[in-house]
Amino acid sequence: MNPLTDLLQTRLAEGPVPAAEVMALGLYHPEHGYYRRSEGPWGFAGKDYYTALDLGPLLGQTIALRLEAAWERLGRPAVFTALEPGAGRGWLGRDVLNAVTGPFAEALVYIHRDDNPAARRAAEDALAPFLTANRARFAAENEPLEPFTGAIFSNEFFDALPAQPWRWDGGQWTREVLTAAGPQWQAADPGEAGAWFAAQTDGLEPRDGSIWCEGLPGLIHELAAPLQAGLFLAVDYGEPASRLLAKGADLRRFKAHSVDGNWHEDLGEADLTVDVDFTRLAALLQGEGLSDLSHLELSKWIRTHAPLDQWGAGWMALPAPERMKRTENLLQLTLPDMMGSRFRVLEGWKG
Repeated sequence: MNPLTDLLQTRLAEGPVPAAEVMALGLYHPEHGYYRRSEGPWGFAGKDYYTALDLGPLLGQTIALRLEAAWERLGRPAVFTALEPGAGRGWLGRDVLNAVTGPFAEALVYIHRDDNPAARRAAEDALAPFLTANRARFAAENEPLEPFTGAIFSNEFFDALPAQPWRWDGGQWTREVLTAAGPQWQAADPGEAGAWFAAQTDGLEPRDGSIWCEGLPGLIHELAAPLQAGLFLAVDYGEPASRLLAKGADLRRFKAHSVDGNWHEDLGEADLTVDVDFTRLAALLQGEGLSDLSHLELSKWIRTHAPLDQWGAGWMALPAPERMKRTENLLQLTLPDMMGSRFRVLEGWKG
């Protein structure tokens, strides 16, 4: 028997459980949560999903260029701290650290922040040479962050935060809950979420809806407040708020590289994710003193900031199999209907 199912049955005996609470239980239960398991879910055969990091180093190389540009803008500080929340296996940090050279490499200190035990073990291997050289270190999620100058960057972090789906039925707001009979939409007061949704559209239509992450303001403050000056960069699934409302954003379950809406099944054994409301994310960052905030599709961001001509010329000297891998990596990040159109990149500046 799934131990989380037993826990959930106890909760259901008291009444319906909001979907956000089910998501929190399934992903972050300290013993049985999906992101607290001893084995990681990332990769291809026998795993649940892959990320841009499984495809190659190009995302990390592009982020490295954005970090170096931030370092230049800050006047080349002697220490440039780059914090990655939800850092997973440390592969993005590894790719960034491998890509930087010269004075910026000497200034860059990478901080891996993720309490997932499987991720921590994988990151210890991926970051081993940089840990030895004191160019990288680990931070627990409950560890207070000291003030720093540099950057905060993440990949597929905000889409895993517990979030509540809401839907407009034509006359009132309803929220998705789990009952003993299964998922249902029940009328409820959306509070602050309802005011936010109403402000993002000229008029609500039946079945319009979106997600609301209650803990997002606190998390943004926790991350952004210690950043004295520098760059905030987030790569994630998501849309502007108005587009999320129009399509009726909802919870998704990823298992064995298949996606569906059965978010209440296989708790602790499948990934649960939501689209990120980039409009709200930008508004919260602005409230923490960030400016120059913008977000755009990953494909356009790559084409804007990556040295594509330089990459292409450099790849010609690689063996054919490696050259093909790099080309496929680039196509995945830029072609429509692949990661290039499904992901967005938000950037903002502080100081």
